[in-house]
Amino acid sequence: MEFQVTHILLDCGLILLTTKALGMLTRKLGLPQVVGMILAGLLIGPAFFSGCSFSGLIHPTQMEMNVLQSFSQIGVVFILFSSGLETDIKEMKRSGLAATSIAMAGVFIPILLGPVVALLFMGGLDCAKNTDLLMNAIFVGCILSATSVGITVETLRELGKLNTKIGTTILSAAIIDDIIGILALSIVTSLGGQGSLASTAIRTVGFFLFTAIIGWILRRAFRMLVRIYPHKRRTSIFALSTCFLFAYCAEEVFGIAAITGAYMAGLMLSGLGDTKFVDRKVIVSGYMLFTPMFFAYIGISAEFSHFSSGVLLFAAAFVIVGILGKILGCTAIAKCFRYNNQDSLSIGCGMIARGEVALAVYAAGQSLIAYENGSLIGIDPLVATICLIVISSILCPVLLKLVVKNHSADDVHHTPRDVSISSEAIENVHHNNPIEA
Repeated sequence: MEFQVTHILLDCGLILLTTKALGMLTRKLGLPQVVGMILAGLLIGPAFFSGCSFSGLIHPTQMEMNVLQSFSQIGVVFILFSSGLETDIKEMKRSGLAATSIAMAGVFIPILLGPVVALLFMGGLDCAKNTDLLMNAIFVGCILSATSVGITVETLRELGKLNTKIGTTILSAAIIDDIIGILALSIVTSLGGQGSLASTAIRTVGFFLFTAIIGWILRRAFRMLVRIYPHKRRTSIFALSTCFLFAYCAEEVFGIAAITGAYMAGLMLSGLGDTKFVDRKVIVSGYMLFTPMFFAYIGISAEFSHFSSGVLLFAAAFVIVGILGKILGCTAIAKCFRYNNQDSLSIGCGMIARGEVALAVYAAGQSLIAYENGSLIGIDPLVATICLIVISSILCPVLLKLVVKNHSADDVHHTPRDVSISSEAIENVHHNNPIEA
């Protein structure tokens, strides 16, 4: 079928309409609106209705799917750039050893447990001898490492515990968690593409040297531009061009995931005079078109030909490991830093929610899913990832309310010396719940 731009216009119109409608619906139900956006993609796309007389509202050709995929990739770059802009470097430096250790536990324990579960479902731990299957399994662990604190922040605010040591620790740890998780994914995808640990290490170090040097120059240029043209659209254009160029260089020059480049670009421009102004522009620009495309594309491109009871069993194991890994790991480390039992468990429960960062990790690492002669031999964790987002989003506020409800009032505004983050930073967190539906 010949490619027609008008078909893309129809696809875009239907995607924006349905993602907005179902995003609003899921938000009313207390779930993240990203769940509604993914569901919209499933409902309007062909995969959900395969085998039925009705085959979805849109029927994209391969060329049209390529265009939608390009839009979706730009959308995920917007998400990670905004996350970087919202990261407060100064507060991160003051967040202390406790928050850093909790974040590391929240990343590395799921990354260790996830591959074990994936390999068991692929046929056993001996499958680790197959490099493709091993990288597929590690990719599963990387998805489990992501954390979304949007729901946690809202729950703590409702309970009046947002400015307690629990709230400050969770937010500090989540910021560091995202950074470590994205870096881990970049190393895994780079290693999966080239297969050489030494070359991967060299490219990774080279990328961060590039980021530090060029980022310092661009940060000074941005500061000067803001002084001359405060609150002007040209500053946002400068910031977005930096984002896209960093994303391109990360993947094409250094073999690092493009989302890492976007995140680092945001980090380089964070904490400056017009950063919040630019971030608002980025959020509006992204959520007007590209970000809904990203979530919808995941649903539209979903492949259910391999769907079976085994997929559901893996999804169940994936969710259990994803939730317990965060709770047990973060709780144990918090306990090591002399938080009491209730505080430690609250921190662990507050770290279990997942959101769009988990989907961004999935999108960035799809090339690691193992195929042989066009047939899936590994595990495609899309269904499991969606299940984890939904279930963790429901469980997080429920568990937090159960654990925190008897919390004594005397810990309000009391923060351990090694955990410090401003209430303003907490109030401004929205990168995992970035814009109201």
